[in-house]
Amino acid sequence: MTQPTFSLTRRDALKGIGGASLIALLPACRMAPASELAPDAMLDQIAYNLLGHEPERATGLGVDTGDFAALRAKLSDKTPDGLARYAAALETDLEAVRAYPREGMTADQLTGFDVVESAYSTAVEGFALPYGDVAVGSWRNAPYVVIQNVGAYIDMPRFMDSTQPVRDASDVEAYVARIEAFPAQLDGELVRMQQARAMGLVPPDFLLDKAIAQMEQSVASAEATYRTPLERSEIEAAKAAAERTGAIVRDSVVPALERQLAELKSLRGEAKGDAGMWAQPRGDEWYAWAIKASTTTSMSPDEIHEQGLAELEELHGRMDPILKEIGYTTGTVGERMQALSEDPRYKFAEGDPGRKQIFDFIDERLAWIKAQMPRAFNTLVDPNMEVRRIPVIEEAGAPGAYGGSGSKDGTIPGRFWINLRSTDLHRKYDLADLTYHEAIPGHVWEGEYSNRLPLIRSILAFGAFSEGWALYGEQLADELGAYDDFKVGRLGYLQSLAFRACRLVVDTGLHHKRWTREEARRFFVERNGSKEEEVASEVDRYCSWPGQACSYKIGHSEIVRQRSRAQQELGAAYDLKAFDDAVILGGNSPLDVLAKNVDRYIAGTKT
Repeated sequence: MTQPTFSLTRRDALKGIGGASLIALLPACRMAPASELAPDAMLDQIAYNLLGHEPERATGLGVDTGDFAALRAKLSDKTPDGLARYAAALETDLEAVRAYPREGMTADQLTGFDVVESAYSTAVEGFALPYGDVAVGSWRNAPYVVIQNVGAYIDMPRFMDSTQPVRDASDVEAYVARIEAFPAQLDGELVRMQQARAMGLVPPDFLLDKAIAQMEQSVASAEATYRTPLERSEIEAAKAAAERTGAIVRDSVVPALERQLAELKSLRGEAKGDAGMWAQPRGDEWYAWAIKASTTTSMSPDEIHEQGLAELEELHGRMDPILKEIGYTTGTVGERMQALSEDPRYKFAEGDPGRKQIFDFIDERLAWIKAQMPRAFNTLVDPNMEVRRIPVIEEAGAPGAYGGSGSKDGTIPGRFWINLRSTDLHRKYDLADLTYHEAIPGHVWEGEYSNRLPLIRSILAFGAFSEGWALYGEQLADELGAYDDFKVGRLGYLQSLAFRACRLVVDTGLHHKRWTREEARRFFVERNGSKEEEVASEVDRYCSWPGQACSYKIGHSEIVRQRSRAQQELGAAYDLKAFDDAVILGGNSPLDVLAKNVDRYIAGTKT
């Protein structure tokens, strides 16, 4: 494949591309002009315009049905031209939202329009940058199109195994169609890798080493990976389709993966060990946008860095007396937490016996927290969810866990994914807190509320809210008594918050203050007592997702600040359950929109 030059920014490219949405290409989906639509219909049109460019999300939400069933067989266009069309469509819809009259809207409709305007304006700014992936209403902004935790080679296996439905013959045909489209998607990424390289963008050597190893594993396991979901299906058509799929993978998918692998290996020959965006072309500009996108604030890297240091000091001040009480009296908080992590009483067994212990522990904690939710919310949900191991192919580059909501139609459950490459990643004093963060009252719980909102609100998510809420969920669990009889567990919770404060320091340290990878790792281990194996993967993740790690604590601190404001302004009229409802029913939103929702809660309580 030839290596094209990259002389234009994506914004330049937009000038020659119309703003027509891909959704207009689908049959039976002609939309009315925005001026003729009611607010809710306008928001729905915007949602389906977006899903036309990201059809995988339509499947994840369970809305690739009826007039939009064709989306189930399509994949996102990851070529430069495809992204330019996507950006142009976003810009068109952004202009329509800004021009739409707001008079007479309900509070929920106003929030919806505010959310779209915020998400789209930030995304359009990101698409104007010369390289990288832009997460529209999501969290995975990345300068490197393919790396150890970014790229279709990672996303596609999990998606086809756990999200793509195989319930009837039409599903089977859609499955095969997506596999047929996969090589073109991989080659679209390859072109962008080559374009970015022509600009001088070369990922750090240590990230490339991980990505190369994972890509080699992807190539070796590709046929089994994509045949397996069909082979385990009870549908007769799926059995025959497995043979066709195997041939497509051998003849087209594997060669496309090998082309990406060759590019990664070629990049490795040019790579250096500099970890941060400061070392990349226009890296300071890219990072400034990334932290704006991740935090939904205008905070500078220096402001975030200083907030992280201050919050870390405050949290360690809360941990110190507990450590002394349980007999850890000498050394820094970090040193004492390191010693605590070696206590065999809090370790899980090795191997599969320990993995079973971990699943049993999670199940017990989920049962407890579910019973507490009526004490924290007036409006309750009953999440359809499951706990699953992160696929082995992803474990090396994945965090300790992650979680999220299921589909809007309820057919795909919310999931708490746990990394079990080693049981030593987890301790009995920190796994409960992780469960509350990823599942209930955290990500899975929050997603159930978002799925009840108009479609566009289920699509657009903001890390500062979703991660801030998940940390607030950890706080709620503590306030509801999770650690009243297990003080070491409270240490795990406080260390979790301190870990997120460290993230503010480390992310800005890497990308703005020119820290090395080793300096970043040492900060976690020495200052916070974090486990070395855990932070090694963490730090590498910050290098490939700049700014994302800042969203957690910035969002949590803002939710807590809004709660304190409500308590002060309402006095005796303040009610925890009413506040929690106001925040979560308002839906996932930028932090300034969250503040408006709290304003309305306060005003409504006063009347």
